[in-house]
Amino acid sequence: MKPFMDRDFLLTNKTAKDLYRAAEHMPIADYHCHVSPKEIYEDKRFENIFQVWLSGDHYKWRLMRSNGVDEYYITGNAPEREKFQKFAEALPKAIGNPMYHWCHLELRRYFGYEGILNGDTAEEVWNLTAEALKKDSMSVRGLIAQSNVAFIGTTDDPTDTLEWHRKLAEDKTMTTTVAPSFRPDKALNIDKAGWKEYINTLSEVSAVEIYNLASLKTALRKRMEYFADHGCKASDHGLDYMFFRPATEDEINRVLTKGFAGESISREEAEALKTELLCFCAGEYVDLGWAMQIHYNCLRNPNSKRFEEIGPDTGFDCIGPNNGCAAMAKFLDALNRKNSLPRTVLYSLDGNDNAFLDALIGSFQGTEIPGKLQHGSAWWFNDHKQGMRDQLISLANLSLLGNFIGMLTDSRSFLSYTRHEYFRRILCDLIGTWVENGEYPADMPTLTKMIRDICYNNAANYFHLEN
Repeated sequence: MKPFMDRDFLLTNKTAKDLYRAAEHMPIADYHCHVSPKEIYEDKRFENIFQVWLSGDHYKWRLMRSNGVDEYYITGNAPEREKFQKFAEALPKAIGNPMYHWCHLELRRYFGYEGILNGDTAEEVWNLTAEALKKDSMSVRGLIAQSNVAFIGTTDDPTDTLEWHRKLAEDKTMTTTVAPSFRPDKALNIDKAGWKEYINTLSEVSAVEIYNLASLKTALRKRMEYFADHGCKASDHGLDYMFFRPATEDEINRVLTKGFAGESISREEAEALKTELLCFCAGEYVDLGWAMQIHYNCLRNPNSKRFEEIGPDTGFDCIGPNNGCAAMAKFLDALNRKNSLPRTVLYSLDGNDNAFLDALIGSFQGTEIPGKLQHGSAWWFNDHKQGMRDQLISLANLSLLGNFIGMLTDSRSFLSYTRHEYFRRILCDLIGTWVENGEYPADMPTLTKMIRDICYNNAANYFHLEN
């Protein structure tokens, strides 16, 4: 029996172990996440493990709810120590869940705790971590530095002032590059509450009176230029589902007129506006040299009662039921015909889309860069051991795994960088197994370069991190 989470955790053969030794010290390019640039600039400190670990982490909240924990101990007003206790009591049941591995990796790597977290050890872990958090190395910047993070791509609304990004760029003591990513979802979502008010804000910050499609595009372009001036490398679009519904400018202006008036917008009308703006943005990204990321197939807030009580982004979303394969193909084709297809990373929350995406990206690759179109890393409900393996195997079967841009955290926590270690171990074990089985030659120089490229170098090249 192998020890729990030892030095060779998830590495089942010698080649895998050798490859991981070549990968483990590579820098991290966390090109998509949700951490706060303000907290990075201010070098935030945490008093206890709840604040750095459990607060705001909807992965952990879902686990607690699955154990029947009352919302009072999750998003309610229970004392922080009691909330941590409830989580610790639920964690031992999470066998097969990546949360069990992530939690213990984080406890070991950042706090040096070699034990097992459960209800009985919660007090011990609480006290040990509280003492450790007093160290300078456990501030936000300390955590980033000890994790060897070279680049952080945050997720930012077009109306954001980017004040904290500017301050970070001016701070010569900050060795990690922190750049904004342009996420214009609220400008596209004419069918969702608050759109009209948002457009008023966008108009104000862009100094553009928005009254039709042309002026809306002008406002978005000005904000893109502002983001570019602040080091932006990529955009990100979070879509409930993929759509493609071309319409004339007059038809879209009529939809906008209804939106400005606060009238109800049909699904078809909303898709027409979103299609036009998504295509417009893609063309602008080409001019700016940005990569475009698209996350889709998420069913938001299916629990309407909890949405009304607690609000969005609190751990109640799930995999969407929509099949956007045909729409995605038409969207990419429309961009390609106009020479406005940027470097593009596609993420579907539905793991059943793996083979489709891997086949589709092969239909639109370009000469600008190897792997111009990417099937993004296993996302959200798929970023577990099996989900990562499935994504990697499908990508290898149908595309070129050696050009993959690797892992990201997609997290709000500064302890989540161990997810890169988790991914690297799974990657090395998969490739090592193929070598041990005689499916690929034991060419260690080639394999070592490939592993290091997937772990960091490909992403650095793809997102122009040296520029």
